[in-house]
Amino acid sequence: MSQLLALAAFGFLLGMRHATDADHVVAVTTILNRSQRLLDTTLVGALWGLGHTITVVIVGMLIIVFNVVIPPPVGLAMEFAVALMLIALGILNLTGSLTSVTERLTPPAPIHAHDHAHGGTSHGHLHGHGTQDGLAGLGRYQLIRPVVVGLVHGLAGSAAVALLVLTTIQDTGTALAYLVIFCIGVAAGMAVLTTVIGLPFMLSRTRSAQINRWLTIGSGVLSLAFGLLLAYEVAFVGGLFTGDFNWEPA
Repeated sequence: MSQLLALAAFGFLLGMRHATDADHVVAVTTILNRSQRLLDTTLVGALWGLGHTITVVIVGMLIIVFNVVIPPPVGLAMEFAVALMLIALGILNLTGSLTSVTERLTPPAPIHAHDHAHGGTSHGHLHGHGTQDGLAGLGRYQLIRPVVVGLVHGLAGSAAVALLVLTTIQDTGTALAYLVIFCIGVAAGMAVLTTVIGLPFMLSRTRSAQINRWLTIGSGVLSLAFGLLLAYEVAFVGGLFTGDFNWEPA
């Protein structure tokens, strides 16, 4: 029991640590600038964790049930997919495409009718209350986007370390428990992280549109630069394009 608890604690902490990987931080920063409430940023992190969990659970089950080993070319290819994702997010942010797509796919605010009486005569008028609250206010696109980004990140960085640990666990039940706890740690860590990252975007949006614009541009530049750097490291330093594979989960 003590070994199981230690393994569970290790899995949860590793999941929390994985949420703070640089590529994850950059990715969520580029998709947080349209969140209207602090709760929305927490939801984005949780949805990212959901997408991440789907990929990790699928691969983890392959490892547990079929003893699949992740070869270096596959690991490098997943890292390269993450780099492409970061490049795409950066370009979309810098060109404004991300904002325009989000605005087109976000549902309009609901319209309400109110009756008023003036001098004994009543009349009604229609008006909205800004953006909708909750899941409806975010829209399907804003809900699906972090899930897709999480799916791509599922095998990048330290997630591979977590999956490699599965190969050392002999008991199937223990391995499954470790996998679930790791995913819970990732989702919890990303929910907290996105809440913290989203705070400056929320404050800048309410106080200065110019500051919010610079934050958006900065997140786009950061995503593009980090994506290009990661792509170069994976393609040439890691050997994905040269065939001289040098991949270790980080």
